[in-house]
Amino acid sequence: MFKSFFPNPKIFFLSVIIFAGLSCAIWYGYNEQMAAFFGLDMSDGEPVIGLKHFVTDSFILFYGYYFTCSALFAVAWFKLSPHKWQWWSIVASMVILFSTYFSVQISVAINNWRRPTFDLIQSLLKPVGDDVVTETISAEAASAVTAQLFDYMIIFCELAFLSVFLFVVTRFLVSHFIFRWRTAMNDYYTQNWSKLRHIEGASQRIQEDTMRFSAIMESLGVALVDAVMTLIAFLPVLWALSEYVSELPIIGEIAHPLFYAALFWSIFGTGLLALVGIKLPGLEFNNQKVEAAFRKELVYGEDNIERATPASLNELFSNVRKNYFRLYFHYMYFNVARMMYLQADSIFVFVLLVPTIVAGTITYGIFQQILNAFGQDSNSLQYLVNSWTTIVELLSVRKRLTSFESVLEKD
Repeated sequence: MFKSFFPNPKIFFLSVIIFAGLSCAIWYGYNEQMAAFFGLDMSDGEPVIGLKHFVTDSFILFYGYYFTCSALFAVAWFKLSPHKWQWWSIVASMVILFSTYFSVQISVAINNWRRPTFDLIQSLLKPVGDDVVTETISAEAASAVTAQLFDYMIIFCELAFLSVFLFVVTRFLVSHFIFRWRTAMNDYYTQNWSKLRHIEGASQRIQEDTMRFSAIMESLGVALVDAVMTLIAFLPVLWALSEYVSELPIIGEIAHPLFYAALFWSIFGTGLLALVGIKLPGLEFNNQKVEAAFRKELVYGEDNIERATPASLNELFSNVRKNYFRLYFHYMYFNVARMMYLQADSIFVFVLLVPTIVAGTITYGIFQQILNAFGQDSNSLQYLVNSWTTIVELLSVRKRLTSFESVLEKD
């Protein structure tokens, strides 16, 4: 699965972790010194609203640093362990990572846009009632405010169009990346077909399982990278926004309450779903085994009249039915737990903000920023919750391909 596409997978992925950790440590430890060396300003100021957010000095420095590190890593592996698929497995991976990070930064830019926009809307909204006297503004003031609101709308449209463009380009690149991976697996297995052809379900492993593996990796892999990048981008945002929230229901006053609440709630949900769904990977694996046995007997019956008799087919299909019914039962209580958690998640942040809302210590713009940032971080930390069903399927496919490849490792 991996050595067909990546150079020396065990060492490669270990080097990725070490190099990425070292690069991040250098960036967060010495970015100000690097900025001073190149004459750039990294000082924190008011967030830049709109597309100019992506051409600030901090972004320009990051672009140069990321591509320099990526080039050094790629050249090192090109020299140390040349591989047929190195341009896709190494270079394309780095491009996808950067594209995903940039997409997340667009979400950060939209979150920055929320405060001034909704604060302006809040300043214009007035209570309406029989005993309320509403004040009117002059035509010039109304025209200026209208122009300002439309300016904010245009800024949002610019960010939204950029997000759509980047989404389409990233998904197009990811689709090609995954199909190259499937091609590499297919080439590897077909080259060793003489050793694999005698294994039960060999044709299914090569055709169907490689297809399913690539399809799952396309959706699951992109979601994982997006979740990690979102955490990197939004956890500092949530940490900063926590200064506007000093108290939580029941718990009372703690430092950075939103940050710790997001961590607790997401870890709780992930642990709950992992515990409830612990039996599902094994059942999915058994499901493919009984399906393969049933399909294999049908294939033999096409050429041999003595095979695929009604009695044997009924027995094999009985195994299929039994495993599916077990699977349905375990998914039933898993889905109960999952949906109850997700429904509670939809109002969790509102519950946290009740004391702050009652105290009136935040504006509508800050309220919108908190909702968005908390939702982004919470969804990212709930990666396993949202993807557990797909992860179960991936584990099942990987288990089958691993047992399939074990024949080659013995030789």
